[in-house]
Amino acid sequence: MAGIYDETCPAGRRCNSVDRLIGILTPTEVSGDRMKFGITLFTSDRGISPARAARAAEDFGFHSFYVPEHTHIPTSRDTVHPATGDASLPDDRYMRTLDPWVALGTAAAVTSTIRLATSVALPLEHDPITLAKTVATLDFLSGGRVTLGIGFGWNVEEMADHGIDPKRRRTALREYLEAMRALWTADVAEYAGEFVRFGPSWAWPKPVQTRLPVLLGAAGTEKSFSWLVRSADGWITTPREDDSTASIKLLQSMWREAGRDGQPEIVVLDPRPDEEKIEAWGALGVTEVMYGLPDRAEEDVLGYIERRGSFIQRFV
Repeated sequence: MAGIYDETCPAGRRCNSVDRLIGILTPTEVSGDRMKFGITLFTSDRGISPARAARAAEDFGFHSFYVPEHTHIPTSRDTVHPATGDASLPDDRYMRTLDPWVALGTAAAVTSTIRLATSVALPLEHDPITLAKTVATLDFLSGGRVTLGIGFGWNVEEMADHGIDPKRRRTALREYLEAMRALWTADVAEYAGEFVRFGPSWAWPKPVQTRLPVLLGAAGTEKSFSWLVRSADGWITTPREDDSTASIKLLQSMWREAGRDGQPEIVVLDPRPDEEKIEAWGALGVTEVMYGLPDRAEEDVLGYIERRGSFIQRFV
């Protein structure tokens, strides 16, 4: 945790950790229509720590730092993994994933500008009242830097262990999010739904951000986008989408038809940087490009961040 007492504040003076806790540091500002870039770390109990990776990503100019979530992976599963086409896992880090909120909390302590995000969190694996408190606390302590990337959940057995019927997961996730937003925004919050119900209640802290951004990580389908334009603020593509052009245009069309203001946030997972591709994405309306970190030794990961950081400087 070395270095958390010597950050530079936006006003040019030196900050310590107490300054950060009382909210002097402000969220990252996005200038105009410039492309943003993020880093995602598939966290595990080996390799580079989230704090070290996030600090390096911030130092090399990245806008966002993302981490995933799985509470556990049942050893006996009928669920087909989207990438492998069967019950096998493409990466053993699925069973070794760190808690995203603890991981991002450590990252918040050693950074001052980079956004703290999930790609993706699984709210249905939590009590929504408790999760609302956790997310609001992180946003408060980080000075308003949280982006909540969420998913419906692909692992049926994992979800069932948390008491959620997979056939109702979209409805349940909408209610969870609505209830959480009530707790984040209302002085006296209450919610009455099928999956979430609580009476008039007080809950602080509130997030620093007026509207804490929520991004849906899901396949780029009409069904996903119908949910998104009603309940979320943007889209995170999946690793299985080689060409998301048609899906991006579909989302933008559905966004306008739903009467939403502005444009949706669109975060594209990019396996390999290419200048022409990024320029085309920018023209299409992509707002952020995300790069995944390799599962290697810390020194190799830091080298990867530096190389990608050098590449993105021509766009930021």
